[in-house]
Amino acid sequence: MTRNLIATCIVSIAFTGVGFAQATESSARTDAHYTQAELKQLALNAHEPAQYTALATYFGKQRNNYLQKAAEKKKEWLELSQGVTSTASKYPLPADSMRNYYEYYMHKASEAGTLEAKYSQLASPDALASAQ
Repeated sequence: MTRNLIATCIVSIAFTGVGFAQATESSARTDAHYTQAELKQLALNAHEPAQYTALATYFGKQRNNYLQKAAEKKKEWLELSQGVTSTASKYPLPADSMRNYYEYYMHKASEAGTLEAKYSQLASPDALASAQ
């Protein structure tokens, strides 16, 4: 009786581990998150349209992420800036910090958009034909 119970526990733990490993692997493929070193290496080794497309897709997702964060910070900035009327306030105001975050995220979105356009252009068949 105890052998069957132990065997059942081991089998159920094994299936759980396999399911978790497959879920982790599939989510890693769909939400590619590269480190700076991996991005640099990928950009240096990219020579095919599929590689350029992967880079363009990654930077497109990054741009969208930064734009979403910028929109959130702009909303917070506008909310915080409406209540500021006191001349005895301490600086920097929370609204100033939110404005700085907003500008930072917009700058990062612009950089990611530029890289997305660059790699999209390199992924096109016309760019490869002119390079040869």
